[in-house]
Amino acid sequence: MKLAALGEVMVEFAPQQGQGAAAPLFAQSFAGDTYNTSIYIARNGVQVSYATLLGDDPYSERMLQAMTAEGIDTVAIEQLPGRCPGLYTIQNSADGERQFTYWRRESPARELFADGHRRAQLQDHLRQMDCLYLSGITLAIMAPEAREHLLAFLRQYRHDGGRVAFDSNFRPRLWASKEVAREAVAATLQQSDIALLTLEDEQLLWGDRNAGKCLDRNGRHQLAELVLKRGPEPVLLQYDGELTALDVPPVSDIVDTTGAGDAFNAGYLAARLKRVEPELAVAAGNRCAAQVIRHRGAIIPAAGYQPDNGAPIDGLARA
Repeated sequence: MKLAALGEVMVEFAPQQGQGAAAPLFAQSFAGDTYNTSIYIARNGVQVSYATLLGDDPYSERMLQAMTAEGIDTVAIEQLPGRCPGLYTIQNSADGERQFTYWRRESPARELFADGHRRAQLQDHLRQMDCLYLSGITLAIMAPEAREHLLAFLRQYRHDGGRVAFDSNFRPRLWASKEVAREAVAATLQQSDIALLTLEDEQLLWGDRNAGKCLDRNGRHQLAELVLKRGPEPVLLQYDGELTALDVPPVSDIVDTTGAGDAFNAGYLAARLKRVEPELAVAAGNRCAAQVIRHRGAIIPAAGYQPDNGAPIDGLARA
C-alpha cells in the first residue's frame, strides 16, 4: 500500500535541553504536521510519497536529502527558483507543552495546487497512490481557488477507489476567519474516509461542549473511520457503527509534546495500511506518540525510534 501526504515542510528551531530562557541555544531540524506523520509512517514500513513545493536554497536541498534518507519518495516535490521555506521556533513549558512562533508568509508550499500545469502533474502522481493524507494546515496555507481544485480532485480520486485521511488540525492564525475554516474543513471531511481529529482543535473551531457533541456533528460526513484524540484521556474510535473508548497508556517522562498528534496519526495510518484492525491501530498510534513526546522537537533521531511491531515500548501497556 502506498500513501502520499500533502502539506508543508518548515525549518524548525527547538531549544536544546538545559538551556536557560534568557539566551537559549536552538537545535535546527525540519518539521510540519503532514511531514512529521510521513516520516513516522515511512519508519513503520509503509511506502510514502510527499507532495509540496520548496525553494532552491540550501535548507530546501537539505530537506530533500532528509526525506530521501528516510525512504520518502520526493518525485512530487518541485523547487521554485529564488524561494525558501518557512520557519518556526518552539518554546516549552515545564510540563512539555509548547508554544510556536512562525515565519511562513513566503513559503512556496502556499502555492500548492495553484498552478494549472504543476497541478496536473501532481494529480497524475497522486492517482497512483492507495491513500492520500492531508490536514487543516494543508488547506489553510492554500489559496481559496487552489482548495477548490484540491476538493474536486479528492472527489474524483475517491470515486476511482482511492482513500483519503484527514486531520482537521486547526490553527486560527492561518485562516481569514473561523467561518472560512469551517467551510473548508467540512467540505474536506465530506471527501474523506478517515478522520483523525483532536477534541481541543474541534472545540476551538466549532465550539463543541464535549466529545459527544463533536461526534454527533461529524456523523453527517458518513466517515468510514473517525478517531478523536483527547490528550491523556481515552481515544474515541467510531467504526463500523460502533463507538469504542481506548485507553492511552500513561507516559511519565514527557519532554516535548510537539508532534504528538502527528505521530499518533502515523502509527494509526501505518497500521491501517497494513490492514491492522482499527482498535489495534489506535494502540499503534499511542505507542508512536509515546516515543515522540519523550524527545525534543517533532522528529526524533531515527536511531532512537523503534518501528512498531505491536509490542509495548519500554514497559508501556498496549491500549
